[in-house]
Amino acid sequence: MTNEMLQQWVERVSLQYFGRPFKHQATFNGRLKATGGRYFTKSHHIEISPHQLEAFGKEETEKIIKHELCHYHLHLLRRGYRHRDADFKLLLAQVGGSRFCKSLPERTARKPIPHKYKLICKRCGMEYLRKRKVDPAKYVCGKCRGKLSLIMLDIEDMP
Repeated sequence: MTNEMLQQWVERVSLQYFGRPFKHQATFNGRLKATGGRYFTKSHHIEISPHQLEAFGKEETEKIIKHELCHYHLHLLRRGYRHRDADFKLLLAQVGGSRFCKSLPERTARKPIPHKYKLICKRCGMEYLRKRKVDPAKYVCGKCRGKLSLIMLDIEDMP
């Protein structure tokens, strides 16, 4: 789908569901991965993630377009256009837009970072797992206020 086709789609959705024209620019932005779309308050333009269209199809993308159009129309009408505003939540429910977009498959496949370090209290033996290296001289045990020592975990030691 091209930017021109997206522009026509957004204009059609705006007239059909909001009864108002969309007079600004709608484009795809391939850098949007964690969000489905963006509305710019200064220029009033809208950007949509093409990855959402590829992964979930036109129905989910249209919900994202409705979401961004809620921001657009409420902002131009000088009403509550932010996610927390009652006007926004009400209009979004009326037009059937999505509150949140679905996570892209490649983003959910990330595996968690394993713990690489262990802090051990010299007094009581309490253990604290850490993913990042810290200076043990700056911290004390939360249980007994004892001094800590830092140990780097091997791959087979990781929990």
